[in-house]
Parts: sequence; structure tokens; C-alpha cells
Amino acid sequence: MNSDSILQILADIGAIITDSHIVYTSGRHGTAYINKDCLYKHTQKTSELCKAMAAKYDADNVDVVIGPTVGGVVLSQWVTHHLNTARSKGETLSLFAESEGEGPDKKFVIKRGYDSFIPGKNVVVVEDVLTTGGSARKVIECVKALEGNVLGLSVLCNKGVKPAAVGDVCINSLVNIVLGSWAEEECKLCKLGVPVNTDVGKGRVFLEKRKSSHVETGEAASAQSIRTTRQNTRV
Repeated sequence: MNSDSILQILADIGAIITDSHIVYTSGRHGTAYINKDCLYKHTQKTSELCKAMAAKYDADNVDVVIGPTVGGVVLSQWVTHHLNTARSKGETLSLFAESEGEGPDKKFVIKRGYDSFIPGKNVVVVEDVLTTGGSARKVIECVKALEGNVLGLSVLCNKGVKPAAVGDVCINSLVNIVLGSWAEEECKLCKLGVPVNTDVGKGRVFLEKRKSSHVETGEAASAQSIRTTRQNTRV
């Protein structure tokens, strides 16, 4: 399965969005989005792509597959399924890491007793789309902290992330797409007043936070105005 056929699968199910104002999980803004949630509704297509992800490894050498919630759970299950189908003996386990917190404070933890299956094992980390690699890196750090051996990071789509950004592990991606993105304060779409897409990505959360920030700023300015008026009245 080559990149063109993979992109065609994603396009056929409406997973590729272009010419929009997207807020990514990283907080950066851009014009395009790979809507992996469209994929997960189609189990046959998901299975096909995960089979291609699994094919990049020696099945008998992979003990564990782990991904971050939420999308990584689906990928972990399907990639593990295809690895087990290809194994000559033994079993590969499917695990997931759970997120805690939001924004810069967001971290991942391996709970539910799953951490006991990591030490000394060969582990493949899976992720759907790499924008900055932040979530994948944190899962990789969890695995390494438990003394697991990370064989690689397998992803559906890599948007330009280098191995150094994810702990210097090998990145095996089905598709590599380099999309332009900007920090919020540098976003040309914001400056042009282009509406933020609230159907995908973190657009809705971004607008809610901005609204809350404006309210707090307004309240602070109002309070300062009242204090100034009172001081002038006393004088």
C-alpha cells in the first residue's frame, strides 16, 4: 500500500479537510486537517491501514503495542490484531496510555495494571497524526521510564515531525505531509478574521478560552476604572 492509495482512502471517507481555519491539539493554527475520527467509523478501512502499519515490523519481535487515548486505543487494537495474525508463536499485547490534564500540563500515564506488561518488553508506540509529536513523545517517555524497549513509533500521518522531537526513536509513517502552521499570535487567518472551524480539532476549546480571557480582561479593566474614579472623587 503506497502513499497515494492511503491518501485516497482518507479522501474517500472525508478525512482530509483543506482551506479551513484549524486549531490543532498543539495550539498551533493551520489550514488543513486529517480528521482521523472519520476513519474510525469505517472498521474495514481502519483495519487495512493498521495492517500496513503492522507490516513495518517483525511480528515475532513485538511484545506490546501501545497508543495514547483516544484514537491510539483503536490503532493499538488493530495493529496488534495484524501482528498476532502474522506471528509464528506467542502473542502481542494491546495497551493504551491515558491522558491527564490539558494544554502544556497534559501528561500520559499507564494505569489499570498495564504498566506491569512493559518492563523488558519490545514496544511499538502508535499514533494517528503527528503535528508536534507531543503526545507520542510523552507516551514514549512513559514506556522508557518503565524500562520498556521502544522499537519505533508507527503513525498514520506525519506532518513533518523529526525523530529528535519524539525521543530519537524511529518514526514509521504511512503518509508524510508537510502542512504550514503558525503560533496563535502569528496566525494570518486570525488576523484576517477567518472563522475558526469548531467541528474538528480544538477550535471550540480555543474560542471558549479566548472568550473567557476577554471577559476577565473586561472585568479587570472595569474594576480598575472604578478604583480610579473613587480615588479621583476622594481628591
